[in-house]
Amino acid sequence: MKEIRLNTDQLKAYAEKLNAGDRILLSGIVYTARDAAHKRMFELLDQGKPLPFDINGAVIYYAGPTPTPEGLAIGSCGPTTSGRMDPYTPRLLDLGLIAMIGKGQRSPQVCQSIIKNKAAYLCAIGGAGALVAKCVTKCEVVAFEDLGCESIKRLYIKDLPLITAIDCKGGNLFTV
Repeated sequence: MKEIRLNTDQLKAYAEKLNAGDRILLSGIVYTARDAAHKRMFELLDQGKPLPFDINGAVIYYAGPTPTPEGLAIGSCGPTTSGRMDPYTPRLLDLGLIAMIGKGQRSPQVCQSIIKNKAAYLCAIGGAGALVAKCVTKCEVVAFEDLGCESIKRLYIKDLPLITAIDCKGGNLFTV
């Protein structure tokens, strides 16, 4: 196990070097999306319309941040259970998604898609939404504002502590 400092734009080139158990301090841009946002993204894809952000090389953080207190970039921003997004994940990985951030194990289909697409699944600390919020320097709503906390947001993060839970070589912390 090692600790690695990475920027999100380095993940595509670095994903194959990650091993399950590696600790990462991630900086750069991530997009929040939960169940309702994933459903809407798939409606767009099924209609042949573009997604509200470039999925190729993107990182999706499964989170629905709370309202932003005055003076902060974001409210509490802890990870949600990733398995709820499993029906959507293989298709997004096939479109170029490079990493997902969440908590909990993933389905065998998602694990195989991570391997196939040379991607990674990163876990954030559950129950530590206030800690995650301290790593967010800027937050912008990108799409589906009517979904409130489940809208898609672009987060600018600095040194977000994560663990590589599933790597593209088949390493999986949930099956050890």
